[in-house]
Amino acid sequence: MQRLDPVAGLKWLRAQIRPRVGRTLVGIDGVNGAGKSAFADELGELLRESGLTVIRISLDDYLNPQSVRYAQGQRSAKGYFEDSYNQERFLTHVLEPLRSGGSGCYRTAAYDLASETPVAAPMKVAPDNAVVIIDGMFLHRNDYWRSPQDKVWNLSAWLDVDFNESYRRLAERDGVNPNPSDPSNDRYYQGQLLYLAKCEPGKRADIVIDNAARHEDVD
Repeated sequence: MQRLDPVAGLKWLRAQIRPRVGRTLVGIDGVNGAGKSAFADELGELLRESGLTVIRISLDDYLNPQSVRYAQGQRSAKGYFEDSYNQERFLTHVLEPLRSGGSGCYRTAAYDLASETPVAAPMKVAPDNAVVIIDGMFLHRNDYWRSPQDKVWNLSAWLDVDFNESYRRLAERDGVNPNPSDPSNDRYYQGQLLYLAKCEPGKRADIVIDNAARHEDVD
């Protein structure tokens, strides 16, 4: 498994993606606070500069409603891992239509967290040649990755950031307790530990990015 710094990782992904024909599904995974959205955006801009069509989607726009997310209890780590996302809608609105050979008719969102309400994002049509970059939690769970030969992603990255650093970032961004082991973080911290133990995303990803530090621009 390759382990690269962010600049080298972005260049590696660009080199792998540019020669591809058809639609390419790229998954950007990592713990909360790992920098998934920023990394995915940066990759998207890099690919657009290369003349490629890029579609950006976040799994956070496919959350389940609270009644489903908290069905196993508001502090349940298992519930966080298993019930956070609407896998069925994500499959039918994003993964199936945007795979190579799919219909191309997709939606970017099905749920708005700020208002805790379902949304019906407008239907869009993807060109036959496009790079679909998706950031989110748990992207190497068994729903998306069963074996190296049976997986959703054409390419995927795991952003490696230790929990002390990721929770420091979350404290700055969201005001959470910076100590991962604080009881207020149990649902999310323990849920992520469950994912790491069960799925070992760092081994399933095509590339591991050491995303703990800031990096220079990519040339």
